[in-house]
Amino acid sequence: MLRCHSLAKYARCMHRHSAFVSIAYPRSMVCPYSQAVQRSPRMQRSTPRIPSFEQSLNQTGLAQRQPIERNAPLARLYEDALHYEPGTAISSTGALIARSGAKTGRSPRDKRVAEEASTVDDVWWGPVNKKLSEESFAVNAQTALDYLNTRDRLYVFDGFAGWDTRYRIKVRVVCARAYHALFMNNMLIRPTADELADFGEPDFTIVNAGQFPANRFTKGMTSPTSVAISFERRQMVILGTEYAGEMKKGVFTVMHYLMPKAGVLSLHSSCNEGPKGDVSLFFGLSGTGKTTLSADPARKLIGDDEHVWTDTGVFNIEGGCYAKAVDLSAEKEPEIFNAIRFGSVLENVIYNGESRVVDYSDTSITENTRCAYPIEYIPNSKVPCIGGSPQNIILLTCDAFGVLPPVAKLTPAQAMYHFISGYTAKIAGTEEGVTEPEATFSACFGQPFLVWHPVKYAQMLAQKMQEHNVNVWLVNTGWSGGRYGVGKRITLKHSRAIIDAIHSGELKQAEYSTYGVFNLQIPKTVSSVPTKILDPSQAWEGSAQDFDETIGKLAHLFQTNFKEYADKATPEIIAAGPEI
Repeated sequence: MLRCHSLAKYARCMHRHSAFVSIAYPRSMVCPYSQAVQRSPRMQRSTPRIPSFEQSLNQTGLAQRQPIERNAPLARLYEDALHYEPGTAISSTGALIARSGAKTGRSPRDKRVAEEASTVDDVWWGPVNKKLSEESFAVNAQTALDYLNTRDRLYVFDGFAGWDTRYRIKVRVVCARAYHALFMNNMLIRPTADELADFGEPDFTIVNAGQFPANRFTKGMTSPTSVAISFERRQMVILGTEYAGEMKKGVFTVMHYLMPKAGVLSLHSSCNEGPKGDVSLFFGLSGTGKTTLSADPARKLIGDDEHVWTDTGVFNIEGGCYAKAVDLSAEKEPEIFNAIRFGSVLENVIYNGESRVVDYSDTSITENTRCAYPIEYIPNSKVPCIGGSPQNIILLTCDAFGVLPPVAKLTPAQAMYHFISGYTAKIAGTEEGVTEPEATFSACFGQPFLVWHPVKYAQMLAQKMQEHNVNVWLVNTGWSGGRYGVGKRITLKHSRAIIDAIHSGELKQAEYSTYGVFNLQIPKTVSSVPTKILDPSQAWEGSAQDFDETIGKLAHLFQTNFKEYADKATPEIIAAGPEI
């Protein structure tokens, strides 16, 4: 039984809580999913007729015996979550507080990609993309459907991935938790009432049965958790984890495959735009300051995590933001703090039982507390989330060894080398067993979501950089004067001053010197930044021998890591790495 709400009622609700943007396909355009995977006969449309919601849902395999809420109003999702999902509450600011169960983060070791004839030669197989047979994927898909068909109620959210009408895809989410439906309402681009009526068959479907475990005896399974993608079946199946971020990153993984196949570059980055329309991309792993530094009150936010660079500029893939909530405060991050209101989802946070005030410093459940909210909840966001081609690319790293400069201007080959490397460092004490700085490398600053070989993304980025004469900068927000525990972390004030100097054009005109081993070009001066810290060898408070040993150690780690990619990298890129 379908419990469909009137389009008028839906439109009124969406108008109150969403940005209306009409992004229908031009008549001459073919869906980018169909373009990208046209080799597969399963994916080709047999008729231009738009199927009804019921007809398109039949193809999913759902029995449709229970109430199915499609794109339900926010208030309805709140009511259901509070009534049916233990641990759910409303925060003092109006956000829905939800629990994700035993899993409070993604499960990358349980990610699988179906091995299929149409895509087998495209995928970068290995630790990131582990093969799953078509038969095992089918078993998992049927397991998920069997579970969902036993539920008393189901939720469907139909939305879009990609703000550029030429490349967006239609995504359907089928789940059994109101929390999951509300989460994806925030993370996907919300359709207008007319777009929902004409939605038809989705290009990709997420079947989320995360409350039910995978069968460990199914070939290819190593745990009760499975997050599997089939590009031919156009499905993602989730079992054994209720962490909502799996859906968000699942959509990104799909786009990370389809966009390069369509000839445009998908990127794991944040993006903002200056008053004169100048666009900057920020790449960085956790703890580098990507979200903080891109949230600039003087610039408009295009997106905080996932983008695509086309022939005309960049566009955000998502309709919302997914911010870390640990130690969040109105003083440090006012825009994010104030976005936590009705319609937002808070995950795994601790709150006062009487006042419902959230204690963002309490990590009793997890340090990975999160908040998901529509991007229009950020006052200086740019909607539609589209900008021109970037003028600056900023690669952020948090170097706990204290030997990388606060800022360096990169050559095209160096940009490729550091983009492929994706370096930052774990800090002692952040994880059990980590007693000293530990280098972490994540290819393209987003290795868990790559589908193609990293060099493919790097080559596409190099071409874009050359076409648009883009400046690329390496910015270290980590330590200066010594390694972690000895030196001091570069202050946010100085990091912001460096970013401001990039955007103002000051660093483009600066005088540079060569920094050894890594052979980086570092500016001799930056406004509002102490000159001493610009050269780590001068800022180092220990002995010269200690500095040489430390920078040599990090250089060796870079070289060892890059061996995995050297077979597909050009001699110029390989030579752009550090020299010991």
